Amino acid sequence: MPGMGERSLLAGSLIVVVAASGFGLLGPLARFAYDAGFDPFSFVAWRAMFGLIVVGLVIRWRLTRGGRLVDPRNLPRADQLGLIAVSLAGLGLNVAMFFAFGLAPIALVLLAFYLYPAFVAVAAVALGHERLDGARVVALGLALGGMILVVAGGLAPGTGATINPVGIGLGVLAAAFQTVFVTVSRGRFATVPAEQATGWILVVTALACLALALVTGGHPGAAFGGPEPFALAAVAGILAAGIPSILFLVGIRTIGGTRAGILMLFEPLVGVTLAAILLHEGLVPIQVVGGAAILGAAILLQRSAQPGERIEPLGVPSAERS
Repeated sequence: MPGMGERSLLAGSLIVVVAASGFGLLGPLARFAYDAGFDPFSFVAWRAMFGLIVVGLVIRWRLTRGGRLVDPRNLPRADQLGLIAVSLAGLGLNVAMFFAFGLAPIALVLLAFYLYPAFVAVAAVALGHERLDGARVVALGLALGGMILVVAGGLAPGTGATINPVGIGLGVLAAAFQTVFVTVSRGRFATVPAEQATGWILVVTALACLALALVTGGHPGAAFGGPEPFALAAVAGILAAGIPSILFLVGIRTIGGTRAGILMLFEPLVGVTLAAILLHEGLVPIQVVGGAAILGAAILLQRSAQPGERIEPLGVPSAERS
């Protein structure tokens, strides 16, 4: 019979895998939503609003159990700026990813996004938070080489696997925004509970994308165009945003940041598999090798990170993840 520690490890691991699987739904859901009449700004806005409902329920539950509501206006100036910075980074990440999903194969976008552990490692070394040891050099080489193979697979003649440079570029831009998110959130607004910080980030994303949709001639009313678009927005916000974010927080507190960060690599695997099954998007062999190198680099960076230096995926701010 497994002991209590083993059961907790198994349960926590399953929780993180479920969270990663939820996030992995986003690419295919975005494609279906665009076919149903959404534009990227409107879809991101609706996803954030539905996700906010889930986070709001969790905040309310925490308050009934003795938690406290933190007013951002009472935070130190540096923490206020940090919360603003991660909110804008979360906004940029969502916009870049969802536009990328509409331009390039989902698998390639996800692989480009998962360059972010390498970007975080470079930022940490540049800021003097970590040292550039052998493991990090190998991991950075793997990430760079893997991305070269992914791109080369789309350029090779006769493969039928073309790439859209703008879509891939947006995936890399999303990785850059994620790097800002992780780097800033590590040292700021630690007194703000994770679900409350996540709530503010979702508020910024929802309002900004709604305004951008209106200004650019988008279709925020597409959600009321029938049961299908409304259901897609609800599923994206609840099952692929709000619930996975909360589950990821629970998983982090159960099995720790390193294990959870590695298990979150299930996200691109789920996204790639669903894209292949539902959208008939596949990778050529050289891109599979490149993708394996990128994900291998992420694992190596996680395992080589010191406590407090975890390279964690986006879900809830790092201050509440360990």
